[in-house]
Amino acid sequence: MKKSKLFVENMLVFGFGGVISKLIPIIMVPIVTRLFPDTTYYGLSDLCSTMLSFGRAIAVMGMYDAMFRLFFDREDDLDHQKRVCSTAIGFTILTSLCVFLIMVVLQELLSKFVFKDSQYTYLVLMAAVGSAITGTNTIMGAPTRMQNKRKTYLIVNALVPCIAYSLAIVLILRGYYIIAIPLATIIADTCVIIIYYFLNRQWFSIKKFDRSILPSLLKMSIPLAPTFLIYWIFSSSDKIMISNLLDVAQVGIYTAGAKLGHCSQIIYLAFSGGWSYFAFKTMKDKDQVETRARILEYLGALSFVTGIFVFALCKPLCAWFFDGDYEKGYIVAPYLFMAPLMQMLFQVNANQFTIRKQTWLTTVTLLVGAVFNVVLNYFMIPIMGIEGAALASMLGYIISTAIAIAILLHLKLIRLSNRFLLTIIITVGYILIWRFLLINNAVISTILAAAIAMVFFVLYRTDLKAILESLIPGKMRKA
Repeated sequence: MKKSKLFVENMLVFGFGGVISKLIPIIMVPIVTRLFPDTTYYGLSDLCSTMLSFGRAIAVMGMYDAMFRLFFDREDDLDHQKRVCSTAIGFTILTSLCVFLIMVVLQELLSKFVFKDSQYTYLVLMAAVGSAITGTNTIMGAPTRMQNKRKTYLIVNALVPCIAYSLAIVLILRGYYIIAIPLATIIADTCVIIIYYFLNRQWFSIKKFDRSILPSLLKMSIPLAPTFLIYWIFSSSDKIMISNLLDVAQVGIYTAGAKLGHCSQIIYLAFSGGWSYFAFKTMKDKDQVETRARILEYLGALSFVTGIFVFALCKPLCAWFFDGDYEKGYIVAPYLFMAPLMQMLFQVNANQFTIRKQTWLTTVTLLVGAVFNVVLNYFMIPIMGIEGAALASMLGYIISTAIAIAILLHLKLIRLSNRFLLTIIITVGYILIWRFLLINNAVISTILAAAIAMVFFVLYRTDLKAILESLIPGKMRKA
């Protein structure tokens, strides 16, 4: 199977799974926001989810990527692979329990810091429980992806949001506004961990826990652990800073706009689902540098094209999706649409550091961007409001990606073509024109975006044709 076909097929299948997992929440957002009395309840609910994701990042501690890397070190050794999986989950269960206990002990302090009020300690406890469950769940589900079981992935991704939002609506209708979404999420994740246990239990065994493998896992996971905390800073710290610098109601508006903006996670999930398998499967190929350069360029062009249309249409879309104050979330949607796509481009580059077993470079480059993100938040939120937070997130990822590319260019592990640099310049120019001249004119913004899309198509038409031909069987092409 050609590498392009392997990568694209994985992206398409995992992308469909991503569509399911993200489309349902996007559809449900306008319904849920209309059921809440005001934006404060939605803001509190999302802050609880923010804490949960923080706890999960600490609990997993980079073990997922380290597990993936060692799993493919010896592809024909089933016993080795089982020992890697068993050792990884044993360690993660321990760290998940530690995170749970720490959050329980610090519940009042965390409540004051996140929610600006000690009365919400019960939300901290819910986040603690959720962190322990999702941390273990991450490793429990890993063999499904490592074996490339795409159908199973699709089914589970469809099941989780259906369970979560069905329960959430029932709880909201009964008046449990604050705990509805967090509690429903915990229940849904519990169902998933049970499913993955029955599907993947042959990969995990106490007897297969191997202390000799643990140092190798930790050697890669510990440098990566701060990376996942840094990702949390990118994705969630802005909400806490909005809560402290503005108010919880603004968090609700920001979150509503973010849900629409995070449609791009469909593309990101498609990439991440197919990327891990593809990247490590082809890491020993002689032309892997050229392959990754092409993938970076194609994904970049795709990100820029979809992004400019979101900038053009964000205001009418938010007006259609939301009512009242939630409509103001349009101003953050396009920036937060671009942020996960910049994260995707960063990961294409950072994978080269993981292959070289120099994961500390990933952490350092990402940390620089995260520091810029927090500093920009501090200065821009008081001036620009929630738009400042969204813009800071996008710029933080751009900085990290630019630094990673600079390092890889120096190491001769990546190449950039002139046409890719041209697409970057055009995209930046469009965003500036939209923000200062066309923000209230969706028609002209869309026409300009369509014109730019045609330019990109001309630039990449030969590559697009080659990719499509690799996906179509030879007989069909002749017909």
